[in-house]
Amino acid sequence: MKKTSIVLLVLIAAAIVVLISYTGDLTTYETIASAKEKPGKFVNLIAKINNDYPMEYDAVKNPNYLSFVAVDSLGNSIKVVYHNNKPTDMEKSERLVLKGKVQDDHFECKDILMKCPSKYKDAPNNQTVSKTL
Repeated sequence: MKKTSIVLLVLIAAAIVVLISYTGDLTTYETIASAKEKPGKFVNLIAKINNDYPMEYDAVKNPNYLSFVAVDSLGNSIKVVYHNNKPTDMEKSERLVLKGKVQDDHFECKDILMKCPSKYKDAPNNQTVSKTL
């Protein structure tokens, strides 16, 4: 076998190993109901804050504890516990991507990504004014 063939086979094998390692990082978004069926497994939830329940955060007492109730698009809700600083303007966010796992009766969140409200939505008071020459 030629040396170039051996090098080519090694490169192909390395590429396959790299591709397989990246497929483990591919995650899908779960609903709260499906996440509850997979306790202890790392999942991504898309939800929003349920304002019917109070948010627990005291920056003076414990700045690394945030607790709130999240609700998904199907209406399922779960208590979320986040052991880090509260993200700025979290309440204004349209949706949240919560990364973590379900433990017992709550979602233990490791990371929160905020989806901002669309800046392209038309405001009802924003009307164009035509100029006349």
